[in-house]
Amino acid sequence: IACTTSNKEVKLTSIFDGNTLNGWKAPDNNIWWSASDGILTARSDSTKTGSILWTENEYTDFIVQMDFKFGDGTIDSGIFLRTDKQQIQIGESGSLKRDMTCSPYIPGKGYPVEASNVAELLKTDDWNTIKVKAVGSVYTMWLNGEEVLSYDSDTAIEKGPVGLQLHPNRDMHIDFRNIMFAEI
Repeated sequence: IACTTSNKEVKLTSIFDGNTLNGWKAPDNNIWWSASDGILTARSDSTKTGSILWTENEYTDFIVQMDFKFGDGTIDSGIFLRTDKQQIQIGESGSLKRDMTCSPYIPGKGYPVEASNVAELLKTDDWNTIKVKAVGSVYTMWLNGEEVLSYDSDTAIEKGPVGLQLHPNRDMHIDFRNIMFAEI
C-alpha cells in the first residue's frame, strides 16, 4: 500500500503476519491478545484487567494504518503513540461516555480536540480503516479515507513503540487486521 506525505510516496508494510504476535510484545501470561486467520483480537478477561500490546521496535516519525471492527461490549480501545501517555482513541471514552474515535487522549488534558465527521464516517457493525501519521509532535488522523483531525501535542514523546489498547474495567472485544506501518 502506498501513501503520499509531504510530496513523497511512502510504502506501508505489514507489521502483523495475521497468525502470530511476532513483532509485538505481548504481556506476560497473555490472555487478552490472539491472532488467527488475519485477525488480531483483543478480548477482556473476567477481571477486566486491560492490556496493551506494544510493537517490539521503537519509532520517531511514522504512519500506522489498520482496520478495526467493534466486537461485543462497550468498546474502549486506542493506538498509543511512542508512550502510554499519548493515545488516539478508538471507541467510547470512559470519562465522556461517548464515541471519541480518532481523537487524541492526553493525560492531564483529557481530549483537547475532537475529530470531525466521525459520526458520519464510523461503521459500528463493519470494518473501519484508521490511519495515524505522527511527525514530531503533530498527529494527523484519517477515518475511512477522510482526514478528521490534526493535533500538535506539546507533551509528545520523541521516540517509542506503538501500542494497541484493551482498556481496563471494560467487558469488550475488538478486532484488528491489515496493520500497516511506515517510518517517514
